[in-house]
Amino acid sequence: MEEILRRFAQGEISIEEACKELKVEGIRKLKDFARIDINRPHRTGIPEIIFAEGKRSSEVGDLAVALATARGFAVISRAGEKEAEEVKKRVEEEEEKVDFEVDYNEVARTILVKKRGYEFEKRGKIGLIAAGTADIPVAEEARVVAEVCGCEVLTSYDVGIAGIHRLVAPLEELVNADVAAIIVVAGMEGALPSVVAGLVDVPVIGVPTSVGYGLGGEGRAALLSMLQSCSPGLAVVNIDNGVGAGAFAAKCARHRK
Repeated sequence: MEEILRRFAQGEISIEEACKELKVEGIRKLKDFARIDINRPHRTGIPEIIFAEGKRSSEVGDLAVALATARGFAVISRAGEKEAEEVKKRVEEEEEKVDFEVDYNEVARTILVKKRGYEFEKRGKIGLIAAGTADIPVAEEARVVAEVCGCEVLTSYDVGIAGIHRLVAPLEELVNADVAAIIVVAGMEGALPSVVAGLVDVPVIGVPTSVGYGLGGEGRAALLSMLQSCSPGLAVVNIDNGVGAGAFAAKCARHRK
């Protein structure tokens, strides 16, 4: 980018040529199956996240190494052991060029690849609450995404409304910590986000999970309950969408004054 701007400043290329080259620089084609969006964090504040489901493990490995090489890190969501092993294999093949670290979070099903010593720029603090232990995988996915976006994440798990007294101390801690937003992950009837939104003065992001029985199970009841909430200040993402919740909370933290 600096080289392109230097050439434009010295009159070596026109503004049209500079714009064309800058657009090309932001997208890197990987073999014949992907185009990596290098400049997405600069445009949106959220890095490109590799979604592993539906991709071959070899493609996930190629994408992870290419993105980490270009940006300093890469995040893969919905990854299993097979994808984790492939990423580690690809990283080992590149160790003579770049020294990478690989962190596979089995609960969140995420893989974080980063250059050794890479530090994420700190951009605020958020809270993260999970109603039950069955909701923790989605909550952990949200935590990983928020942290790579620069957030400090304060977590509190297993505080659902079946034992509402468990919520008091964790919520008081989050309020006292002056978090910019609170992610609330809940399955079953999905009531917890509405409760939290009625008690705090920061944005609350509700995440319905595919936890429940029979009719309304698989997250449908939780999603509809959150969408029908009468507590103002509650935004809702799709079922099991920890990535979306983590990204939205990070934007809240990024722009808080």
